[in-house]
Amino acid sequence: MGILWALFRTARPRQWVKNGALLAPIVFSGFLLTPGKLETVLWAMVIFTMISASVYIFNDLLDIEADKKHPFKRKRPLPSGELPIPVAVFAMLASLIVGLALAYSMNMFFFAVCLTYLIVSGILYTFLLKRIPIMDVITIATGYVLRVYAGAVVIDAHMSVWFLLTVISLSLFLAVGKRKSEMTLLRGSGNTTAVRETLKRYTEELLNIYTAMFATATWLTYALFTFNQPKIALEGKVLTFMSLLPRTFLSEKWLMLSTPLVVYGVMRYMQLIYERNEGESPERVLLSDRPLIITVGMWVFLVVGLLYGV
Repeated sequence: MGILWALFRTARPRQWVKNGALLAPIVFSGFLLTPGKLETVLWAMVIFTMISASVYIFNDLLDIEADKKHPFKRKRPLPSGELPIPVAVFAMLASLIVGLALAYSMNMFFFAVCLTYLIVSGILYTFLLKRIPIMDVITIATGYVLRVYAGAVVIDAHMSVWFLLTVISLSLFLAVGKRKSEMTLLRGSGNTTAVRETLKRYTEELLNIYTAMFATATWLTYALFTFNQPKIALEGKVLTFMSLLPRTFLSEKWLMLSTPLVVYGVMRYMQLIYERNEGESPERVLLSDRPLIITVGMWVFLVVGLLYGV
């Protein structure tokens, strides 16, 4: 049981939260309540989780020696010796083969997206791109974008340009925040030898500029996306009351009501990066910070309510 628990931790269950990005296309395309669509996306999330877990195990296998010198990563199951290497190799291959087989049987385009994720995040990033400044951040952000595309191709959903720009901006914001927090934590530990090569090429001022740039781009592109969202029909149990309002309060851009929540979420995340240095693990922040959890919950409730009149 100890080995199984160590294997489960190596698969990074907190990272699975990222796969929730597959749900974005079905929500904003209007297919959420279409019979069979949601089940398809949920099954795609399971498959993508298997493939991404194999990538995490692969990365840990390659970085065992480096992680042993890292002040935080040395406690992971593989570098600490808690998880035997043969078990990790078998689990990685099994998860990868089964995941790709299921992806291929589900949808050819979904299989292509999964394979692209595997090549970019598992091979190119591990052996090359993580050593190249700027490209390492772009590659991390690409993982988020591919998740959104994976959720779109399985249901043949259209994604608007502003929606894609929002996803790209948010992905880059999270990736830069990750580097910012990594630098602060490693310098604070006093173990400068554990600093990855790319971090040595970034300055604190440069990362501050990147963070501010993509934070602004995130909420601004989202605001433009909501402004260009197709007209919301005044139908449903909640939205019908809008037809009784004076013309002063009527608007076809009701989805823009969710913009303040996005602005607050971005500002709160930046506060956590600069005040608590918690941006190294975005999924941990999302699962542990109460104000951010409440904000995300309110945003989901408002968006679904406005789009579907639930």
